Amino acid sequence: MQFARDIRNDLPAGIVVFFVAVPLCLGIALASGAPLFAGLIAGIVGGIVVGALSGSPLGVSGPAAGLAVIVFQAIESLGSYQAFLLAVVLAGVLQIGLGFARAGVLGYFFPSAVIKGMLSGIGLLIILKQIPHAVGWDPDPVGDLAFQQSDGQTTITELFRAWEHIEPSALIVSLCALAILVVWERYLAPRGRIYQVIQGPLVAVTFGIVFQFVTSRLAPGLALSSEHLVNVPVAGSLSELGALFTFPDWAQLANPAIYAAAVTIAIVASLETLLCVEATDKLDPQKRATPANRELFAQGTGNMLSGLVGGLPITQVIVRSSANIQSGGRTKLSAIIHGSLLLLFALALPMVLNLIPLAVLAAILLMVGIKLAKPTLFASTYRLGPTQSVPFVVTILG
Repeated sequence: MQFARDIRNDLPAGIVVFFVAVPLCLGIALASGAPLFAGLIAGIVGGIVVGALSGSPLGVSGPAAGLAVIVFQAIESLGSYQAFLLAVVLAGVLQIGLGFARAGVLGYFFPSAVIKGMLSGIGLLIILKQIPHAVGWDPDPVGDLAFQQSDGQTTITELFRAWEHIEPSALIVSLCALAILVVWERYLAPRGRIYQVIQGPLVAVTFGIVFQFVTSRLAPGLALSSEHLVNVPVAGSLSELGALFTFPDWAQLANPAIYAAAVTIAIVASLETLLCVEATDKLDPQKRATPANRELFAQGTGNMLSGLVGGLPITQVIVRSSANIQSGGRTKLSAIIHGSLLLLFALALPMVLNLIPLAVLAAILLMVGIKLAKPTLFASTYRLGPTQSVPFVVTILG
């Protein structure tokens, strides 16, 4: 009975997180200088393997934007992506060791004001980053959360460029998607169980797919071009599918630079995960506590497997986790569902994903950002005095 109650919430939440994760996986891979499919592999392993092993009820793992610069530099310094994959495998081994050494206790020392500031800062950054995609300006990858962007612009200058390159169809799609999300949450969800099971983001994505499918056939002038759509690699045969996977270069085991990269990845990924665990637990309506050492073990196992089959490093990710919570997720089943859907669509139905407008996903992420950066949170933190408000503001600005 409990499983039946959970699946009613976890299934739609898992579907929403899946749709959010697809462009993030691809965008982070692009920003990292890695093969696009590497991002999907990391998302699949993060959802299914880490989701199953983790004790976090609501955390969702996958490739992280915070590691993109480290990954890019490591690939360049090590000379090949295959050598980098070996560093990812070894980083996973180190994380497992950190879990057994009970290093997860470090997560308990993050101040509450810092956690709140991080969530609000990420929310503001998501909003600023998604506005260009919402109006149809997509040169910067969806998963890039860096202020200094991979296209040579900054987050602020990109906003001005976006207003000079508005794509009317993308703007129509994003505004309609935002309207669907707002109406669904404020007016329909309170009226009946069916509107809570079928989440607004799922309806918004369906609208986007239908819009693109219909306009491309009946009104090509309104249809969005490929650069404004999700772009999942499509394999035409089993041999092409096999070519999407990359494997570590074990001959590099004697290279000292591999171990330096592995230590860097392990430390940064572990700290990012522990910070996200604390933040996710604070967002959990049931206020459950995640066992941090078990999380390090799960993340390490995930990174070992991801590296072995060609994927990017994995951490628990606040954008996916918050989308999961806001979509009604109750247990870690939603994370596993999201990973399973990534696997299914990446291997069998990528052409369906390639009909999704980036503007729809931008609308969904805009709502996530707005909920993370609530004005009421700023006001309540200010009222607590400088001991709370100063770390809060410093974290946001950082």
